[in-house]
Amino acid sequence: MSTTENPETVSPAQPRRRLSREDRQRQLLDVAWQLIRAEGTDALTLGYLAEKAGVTKPVVYDHFTTRAGLLAALYRDFDKRQTTLMDAALANCAANLIDTATVIATEYVGCVLLQGNEIPGVIAALASSPELEKIKREYEAIFLEKCRNVLQPFAEGGVITQASLRAMLGAAEALSNAAAGEEISAEQARDELFATIIALVERTATRATSGT
Repeated sequence: MSTTENPETVSPAQPRRRLSREDRQRQLLDVAWQLIRAEGTDALTLGYLAEKAGVTKPVVYDHFTTRAGLLAALYRDFDKRQTTLMDAALANCAANLIDTATVIATEYVGCVLLQGNEIPGVIAALASSPELEKIKREYEAIFLEKCRNVLQPFAEGGVITQASLRAMLGAAEALSNAAAGEEISAEQARDELFATIIALVERTATRATSGT
């Protein structure tokens, strides 16, 4: 009898561990990101995700209900990762404009690049319905308020306006997406976003001191 045939040397099959709901959702989101990376956002359906994740369709439908729900969950996943990284970096940076602007620029661009080419497709898909666009706007508002709070102390009494913050966010998205698409380098994206943030605060301070 060969070694492989000896019942004493053969390990019994391990029972398949049942994932918790949280772990299952994490698995499904990870597979969804991989699917988008390989085939694009248009290929993402609940049925195809179930096939790729090796689960039944009802499992996926139970977590996301609709394709729109899945897209929203992917955006929330991205936003949570971005928020965690930025909050940690802001908590550990020096309390001055240069370091604060550096953190915002570095973490914003870095998080988009970490997610790769997938996130621009998800963001574009969010614009496909008012419901998804609303979710994106809600998370943007939280991010902009965070930026306002950390930049306001350097504005020398001026009030950082929503218009200025929106301009900054537009630059952040455009530069990050260009870097993700390798149109520009990550360093160029960070540098331009940093310059945009500095200019925003300095312009606010100038308006305050000049009384305009």
